[in-house]
Amino acid sequence: MAFKEGEFVEIEYSSWTTADNRMIDTTDKALAEKNGIVVEGRKYGPVLVIVGKRTVVKGLDDAIKAMDAGQTKKITLKPGEAFGERNPDIVRVMPLAEFKKRDMNPYPGMRVNIDNVSATVKSVNSGRVVVDANHPYAGMEITYEVKISKRLDQQQDKITALGRTYEVEPSAVKIEGKTVELSFNDAVKKDADYFIGRANLVAGIFGYFDAIEKVKVEEEYNRPKEGKAEGQEHEHDHAH
Repeated sequence: MAFKEGEFVEIEYSSWTTADNRMIDTTDKALAEKNGIVVEGRKYGPVLVIVGKRTVVKGLDDAIKAMDAGQTKKITLKPGEAFGERNPDIVRVMPLAEFKKRDMNPYPGMRVNIDNVSATVKSVNSGRVVVDANHPYAGMEITYEVKISKRLDQQQDKITALGRTYEVEPSAVKIEGKTVELSFNDAVKKDADYFIGRANLVAGIFGYFDAIEKVKVEEEYNRPKEGKAEGQEHEHDHAH
């Protein structure tokens, strides 16, 4: 095996439904645009996989284990190796009134959250809404083209990549003994998603790095400019 369990690698990939060759995902923004599947706000480019930890679907994880850095491979996965077989027991019929109560106007293909479970609206008629909690690609063969961009060996690089995965890439990572220090400067937007991502990153560090006993976080906040133009401030500075 080229990669051992727990190794950090970055991959680029595209995937299609095998039956009709419809692209469903890619790390290449130009390809996403060409196929009309761009996700707003997504950062395209290589993504982190932690080998053997099911950070991607099983069949892709298994294929990556046997590959080498720089290698590209095309694979076709049966449903059980991709997004699972379809389970008819998690398709339910709900009254349209339930959606109206929540100010929702359901339509086929709409993604909804029912009792903290993601689902897809399959049909709407006669006041009844059919909702399917199967993964949208469950029961389908999926074809992947995957390239191993690089293997990450340095702890700092691994933690930075983990932060990128949770959309909270640290400005700096410092490791001293069993302590990791993460810095987030003022350029890192501190919104609600940041605090969730930061908590996930800290949990991920403890989950994947057995030798780390402590994580310290340093955050930088600068006083917001009070609507002054840059030029005005410089003129003021020169006056003194």
